[in-house]
This record gives sequence, C-alpha cells and structure tokens, in this order.
Amino acid sequence: MTKQDILNILGSFPYDRCQYWLITGGAMVFRGFREETGDIDLGCTTEMADRLETEGYLVRKDGDGKRRFRVGETIEIFEDWLYDSVEMIEGVQVISVNGLLRRKQELGREKDLREIELIRGRSGFRGDSQDQ
Repeated sequence: MTKQDILNILGSFPYDRCQYWLITGGAMVFRGFREETGDIDLGCTTEMADRLETEGYLVRKDGDGKRRFRVGETIEIFEDWLYDSVEMIEGVQVISVNGLLRRKQELGREKDLREIELIRGRSGFRGDSQDQ
C-alpha cells in the first residue's frame, strides 16, 4: 500500500482520528522512508480499544495485557502502542521518528534492525541518546 492507498482506507475508517495513529510500516511510508507497506498497523487509545471490543472485533491480548484487533484484511490495531509522541501528517496522526526507532530497537528483529539503519540514513536522526 502506498501513502495514497492508506489515506483512502483511513478516509472511510469509521473512528475518530484523534483515537488512533499510524505505527510501523505505515508510519515509514508517511515519513518517506519507504514507498509502500503490506498492511496498516495502528496504535489506539484504550477508549477506542474498548469500543472495538464492544463492537465484537476479535481481540487478542499481548504479554503485557494490551489488546490487539484485526479490522478487515488490512488493518491491525494495538492498544496504547505509543513510544514518544505523534504528529499530524496529511490529516493522519503518525508516530514520531524517535518513537518508531525506539519500538524497532525493542523488537530487535532482523528486518527492524535494517529499517533502523534506513531511517537513520535517510533522516540523519540518531534517536534519544544521540539527539540531545
């Protein structure tokens, strides 16, 4: 999915944009680090997670007790998945570069480590400890 695909999908998404934000691949697309992503991952508030659960979406709990939802074929939503802050880009809340780096460092998978280098190379952004 390109940025325009994500905008089109979220344009018809029936939830308050203040209650969710783009994370992972979608955030990388919106920030220009990648051209496309395979799906849309969103972080959401506890209030939105409560609503999703009430509306009957299948819920899984992660090890920390936070909820995770699948909405349709392309959207996965993670309760309170927020590292650092968000900023509005083209009408969509997107996790900060620092938050994206912190999460990818925590995940530590091979693909995340490659993406950390990509982000740092394209943005010159090093992260919390090196940007102060």
